[in-house]
Amino acid sequence: MAVADWFTVARAAAAPFVVLLFEWDFHNHDYWATALFAVAMATDWFDGQLARRSGRASALGSLLDPVADKLLVLSVLVVLVDRGIFDGWIVAAIVARELLVSGLRLAALERGTVLQARDLGKLKTWAQALAALVGGLAAADLLDESVAWWALLVALVLTWVSGLDYARLAPSLLREPAPAAGSEAG
Repeated sequence: MAVADWFTVARAAAAPFVVLLFEWDFHNHDYWATALFAVAMATDWFDGQLARRSGRASALGSLLDPVADKLLVLSVLVVLVDRGIFDGWIVAAIVARELLVSGLRLAALERGTVLQARDLGKLKTWAQALAALVGGLAAADLLDESVAWWALLVALVLTWVSGLDYARLAPSLLREPAPAAGSEAG
């Protein structure tokens, strides 16, 4: 595994700690949870830069990176629903899109293709992360909850626009037959 891949793994590993900090009731726990979330999400930018600079972008990293992002961001969004910061229907719509695109990625992988993150997908990830950050700041009483709601609504719109961008690829991708069991993908 490349160094960039280790940052991706660390981001995924941070998710339960962020959730624990949001849920564990002690003085300023929301500040600590939000700060850890921000640091963990910053590794997404850092590992991408590192992989591109070193020329060591890997297929493993292409698969793990979106999973780590989803795990961290969606964990925070769900916790913030529980905390009353976000509406459950918005987070459910975001989770539904993430599952659909993940299914498309798996179908592509089954056909021997790694479906790289698209520009709209990257923008969507950062919009969701920003909404989670703003939601964390609202949980810490540093911002009004209405600001967090609007940030999440913008993330929802970008999430589904990005999902439609991936869906555009689906027909041609799914027409290709999957390799037979035991054969290698070309």
